[in-house]
Amino acid sequence: MSQYDYDLLVIGAGSGGVRASRFAAQFGARVGIIEERYLGGTCVNVGCVPKKLFVFASHYRETFHAAPGYGWHAGAIKFDWQELRANKDREIERLNQVYDKLLNTAGVEIINGTGSLVDGHTVAVGENTYTAERILIAVGGWPWMPEVPGVEHAISSNEAFYLDSLPERIVIVGGGYIAVEFAGIFNGLGVETHLCYRGELFLRGFDEDLRTHLAQELPKKGIHLHFNTDITRIEKNADDVLTVHTDQGNTLSVGQVMYATGRKPKTDGLGLENTAVRLSDAGRIQVNEEFQTDEPSIYALGDVTGPDELTPVALAQGMALARNLFGGMNERVDYRHIPTAVFSQPPMASCGLTEEEARKECVHVDIYRGAFRPMQYTLPDLDERALVKLIVDRDTDRVLGCHMVGPEAGEIMQGLGVAMTAGATKADFDRTIGIHPTLAEEFVTLRQPVARVNE
Repeated sequence: MSQYDYDLLVIGAGSGGVRASRFAAQFGARVGIIEERYLGGTCVNVGCVPKKLFVFASHYRETFHAAPGYGWHAGAIKFDWQELRANKDREIERLNQVYDKLLNTAGVEIINGTGSLVDGHTVAVGENTYTAERILIAVGGWPWMPEVPGVEHAISSNEAFYLDSLPERIVIVGGGYIAVEFAGIFNGLGVETHLCYRGELFLRGFDEDLRTHLAQELPKKGIHLHFNTDITRIEKNADDVLTVHTDQGNTLSVGQVMYATGRKPKTDGLGLENTAVRLSDAGRIQVNEEFQTDEPSIYALGDVTGPDELTPVALAQGMALARNLFGGMNERVDYRHIPTAVFSQPPMASCGLTEEEARKECVHVDIYRGAFRPMQYTLPDLDERALVKLIVDRDTDRVLGCHMVGPEAGEIMQGLGVAMTAGATKADFDRTIGIHPTLAEEFVTLRQPVARVNE
């Protein structure tokens, strides 16, 4: 018999932790998983899933507005926030139960409570301690809010999913994908929405053309963009109205302020000081390619390690870890071609290198780009334009990057991610027959480059 209670003890029942524990158990390992809040982690409870449901809900206003262009005339339109929130809550509860069943069916023991490391093989949960040959940290991240006077009157994305009522006006602070997505959600649900970002342009790290294009499109939807704008303080008035002061000397009176200024690894209280586990300057747990920390018996993956804080990445990491530790395999997660979508309105998606990255890495680069009005917006006469872009290494003809802004960008980019992972060339795209009429076919009809680097 082993000297430990478990072969693997996981702290955190989010996407990566659940995937690793389930498959480790299926390989015959004795597995326990510790969770202090809810099964499924950020993605299922206060992230990807409820956010996408809210995105769906927020699209209906534009759909109703466009319907007369196709001969449809609806009656009185009424939106009920309480009903949407209740329906969302029921779906999340259902998914929590699904995760519970998945873990129990796999033979994973669920331990409710907060886990804290005692040493490299021991975790305390309340008054109980559990030992394991290997420990996996998969605690994810938590919203970070800056120390601004009055910030206690603001909310993060966590609380946005549980508001008692919608405000008439809202200020969203931040320039990342969470800020941009919630700007679209609140605006689509009828809230006057102001997005404030301290930088010149939001969505840093994405292709410059996409960022610029989206910044042109969002105001068409009614979203107010305030770039080069930082919040200096927030005041709460007697009537619960919040006055937001900016470094530009302006004020905004709103019913709600939401900060989406980033997430930090949730390592506080984890007991890392009792081990040899090291943190980076950004507070992330440092691991090697096998997800192993400087404490040989402790592993970590997912958002707590970064930098690719995406659910599918955590799932791939959890799968690889279980297979390598308990399945006798030697897998490595490939981070080169990770398709990414921002469910903004309109949505944008990318896979591979940005133009800026390609210019640094390759000697000769060809840029293909096209902008146009999607077909579905012609009859309603909506002024929304889509953008598609390909980046190609001229020396090898290899497609280095695919990017787009427009309807169903995420759905389209998933297929392009397969092509790029398989090593598709521009010639492969050119000889692919398009599906007409679709937006996706634009990627296989781009013929002439609009820019040639180092020609």
